[in-house]
Amino acid sequence: MAYLDVVRARKEFAGFTALQDVSLNVERGEFFTLLGPSGCGKTTLLRALAGFNDLTSGEIRLDGEDLRRIPPHKRDIGMVFQDYAVFPHLSVFDNVAFGLKPRKVAPAEIRARVGEALEKVRLGHLAERLPAAMSGGQQQRIGIARAIVIRPRLLLMDEPLSNLDAKLRVELREEIRALQKQIDIAAIYVTHDQEEALAISDRICVMNAGRIEQIGTPQEIYGDPQTRFVAEFVGTLNRLEPSPALESDLSHLGLKAPRATLWAVRPERLRLLPPQEAEEASEKEAVVLGRVEQFTYLGREAHVRLATDLGPLVAQIADPGLIAAFAPGEAARAAIPRDALMAFDAAGARVKLEG
Repeated sequence: MAYLDVVRARKEFAGFTALQDVSLNVERGEFFTLLGPSGCGKTTLLRALAGFNDLTSGEIRLDGEDLRRIPPHKRDIGMVFQDYAVFPHLSVFDNVAFGLKPRKVAPAEIRARVGEALEKVRLGHLAERLPAAMSGGQQQRIGIARAIVIRPRLLLMDEPLSNLDAKLRVELREEIRALQKQIDIAAIYVTHDQEEALAISDRICVMNAGRIEQIGTPQEIYGDPQTRFVAEFVGTLNRLEPSPALESDLSHLGLKAPRATLWAVRPERLRLLPPQEAEEASEKEAVVLGRVEQFTYLGREAHVRLATDLGPLVAQIADPGLIAAFAPGEAARAAIPRDALMAFDAAGARVKLEG
């Protein structure tokens, strides 16, 4: 039995099923992320764990204990919200201490635990300040300190960085990850940001329309997606619709997937070849001829959009440096490695390749 077990969780609202028999498990000390678009059920599941909304049916067990039988205020679960949820009239210290007083913690221990929590989030020097005069990042650190000061059995975070600017999001997500490992607590993190999920998670659960599409490590979710939804939601894809040109390339590579209705390849797996030089693709690559439609330079990478017989393709060039821009209309060749191709059936499931 895992530390946290969710078994066939179902949540129905009037005329709408938000969770459809969701089952998952989380180990002690694991950073587990629920990833998906708005309305996929990730926040509904998080609120069920916290006790804010009970399930229609199913089980939730934490360390062997049936959480559905325990009222929210007795579950010993820490919660970090999207909107900070700080009390503007209370000092930073009193905000963090708020959850300790109903637990009848002695004043001396409150001082010690709040001080320790504030040091962990780098706010020890601001204990007496009012949060209204503080930045969004600092207010969210207050929320994190308040969640961990009660020494919870489980830490829940509902899109805690979505109200922050891009640079601060990156900085704070690294702090959250480091803090979670430092205190060694199981954490459930909700986000719709794919990069954020890949950067901080031990495992990711991709959800769609109230169901689980796939659970795996960041490397498995991105590098080995098991459904078309996961492949398209986490990262970008070049979609290759069946055509005589594609059949020819697949034949060259010795690949078959009879049930496939869509083939796909990640932009970074395409390799651009010089159009008029002697460099050739290996026998494990198919060469696609085309013309440049657009060149986009982004600093750490560049994107080259090509018009080809397989349809539009985008190739990603890592670390382009001072590479000359590809001019629209310029002839181009792209090599597609055999092991970069993915195939999906009509239902969106990954198809095993033959050959």
